[in-house]
Amino acid sequence: MQAGVNILNFGPGADPAALLGWAQTAEALGYHSVLISDHVAITPSVRPRYPEPYYDTFTTLAWLAGQTQRVRLGTTVCVLPYRHPVLTARLAANVDQLSGGRFIFGVGVGNAQDEYAVLGQPHNRRGVLANECLRAILALWTAEGSVSFHGRLVNFDDVSAIQPAQRPHPPIWVGGASDAALRRTARLGDAWHPILRSLQPVEAALASIRAQSAALGRPAPRFSPRIRLDIREEAQPGDRLPGAGALAQVRDDLLVLDRLGADHVTLDWFTGDLEATRDHAHGHQMLRLLAEQVLNLPNQSFR
Repeated sequence: MQAGVNILNFGPGADPAALLGWAQTAEALGYHSVLISDHVAITPSVRPRYPEPYYDTFTTLAWLAGQTQRVRLGTTVCVLPYRHPVLTARLAANVDQLSGGRFIFGVGVGNAQDEYAVLGQPHNRRGVLANECLRAILALWTAEGSVSFHGRLVNFDDVSAIQPAQRPHPPIWVGGASDAALRRTARLGDAWHPILRSLQPVEAALASIRAQSAALGRPAPRFSPRIRLDIREEAQPGDRLPGAGALAQVRDDLLVLDRLGADHVTLDWFTGDLEATRDHAHGHQMLRLLAEQVLNLPNQSFR
């Protein structure tokens, strides 16, 4: 099982030095990926959790590509309806090219109604729009020559194909845990990338995805979840988020995910406390603890 890190591209603790420090620390410790989140307009519903400064997703990843050598770079997740799919296809393909084929395309739908309004997109049709955006992006990445696409909401003609470095395309990790997200994963995803707040519903969701994929004649998508990273000195009560607790509890959570077939786990150190995001040393220390005492990162196994 591989492990990656969600680095924070927003809030009072975010600046170029911090972003670079997280990416280079993760790479030096042997982690396999660094991923960042995606917002475009910091509106009233977005601001309490994701305030300015907010570093643009693709610009930041392209910059980090030039500052790292091995670690994979990705989105957790790109909100598909926020940009025209031709633009997203180009931005993501460019990051893949600039990084030498290290890009992971995590995708989702988002739920900030006022952000949708600012960007002129229909919040009430966001699922349909996300599906069409993803299909259009895949068409642009895999076609030869030019591409035309006609859906209910996405339409364009005669656009030159945009080739990423990875062929046929970068891995697509589909976020979300709704029925629609599971269908999207089964139909279009290479991996399911939910934010896990409990381990209980995972088996049923994976069974649903695999059954739907089999019915479509597609390989079963991989399981690549994101969990909290909040290592405490003392054990926490049973009702806790996966990844939050004493080191032994976090290890147990990771072992459960390994048994469930996770091929990659993204660790997210953001607890919602914006002031705590200034304490990068604490976050880096948690990564070191896992790398030195729990995870054998080079062998993708456990210590």
